Amino acid sequence: MACGSDTAVPEATSAPPKATAVPAPKATAVPAPKATAVPAPKATAVPTPAPGSLVVLTNDSFDIGKEIIAQFEKDNNASVTIQKAGSSGQVLNRAILEKGNPSGDLLYGVDNTFLSRALREEIFIKYKSGQINNIPAQFILDDTFHVSPVDYGYVNINYDIAYLDDKGLAPPTSLEVLTQPEWDGRLVVENPATSTPGLAFLIATVSYFGEDDDYDYLDFWAGLKENNVAVKEGWSEAYYTDFSKYGGDRPLVVSYATPPAAPPFFSVGA
Repeated sequence: MACGSDTAVPEATSAPPKATAVPAPKATAVPAPKATAVPAPKATAVPTPAPGSLVVLTNDSFDIGKEIIAQFEKDNNASVTIQKAGSSGQVLNRAILEKGNPSGDLLYGVDNTFLSRALREEIFIKYKSGQINNIPAQFILDDTFHVSPVDYGYVNINYDIAYLDDKGLAPPTSLEVLTQPEWDGRLVVENPATSTPGLAFLIATVSYFGEDDDYDYLDFWAGLKENNVAVKEGWSEAYYTDFSKYGGDRPLVVSYATPPAAPPFFSVGA
């Protein structure tokens, strides 16, 4: 006997639709950017500075090796002119007269005897050398740095050994003996108004003899005059013209301690 049931039998469900294939997108090739050539900048030539010039105003006795000047000109692209203008005092006088419109760029040859006048006239600009710390403090006479010390020397009386030996004379040992008869016409000095050793010698006599004693520096100079002392404008004239060692007739000359030693020292083979 068939048994009945009121439970509904589900109808068969149709299969899901077939999957549709979606085509993959084609890869698109992106072209690489073309390299753009950037031209290198052209080298720019650095202009060579125009040659400069340096005029050195100095005294007649100034001398320097040509090779030193040539090396300076090469290192600094400049030409150097040495302009000699007489004795040191004459050079300073010229620089003062030309103040404001100088003929030289640099003045070489002002020593401590003329320094105060040069500074008072304000003819120099301030310049502190990079080598100033290598100079002993005793030689730095201008703490405003308008001048640079370069050398020093002792002022004294040079005598011609050969002349004295020939005449049987002993070298003078004091200033006083220069007024004695044996030295009549045998001393040449420089004008203290125009020469640095001349002024230094005058100052030394003022210091030595004084100004107010019974016999002072004026009496000493009066004695020199009576003894026919010769007075020249500058050292070069006194040393190379009147001094007997170089053809003159005077065996004594106010000079520096170094000139007698300079010729053998700088001679070939020294």
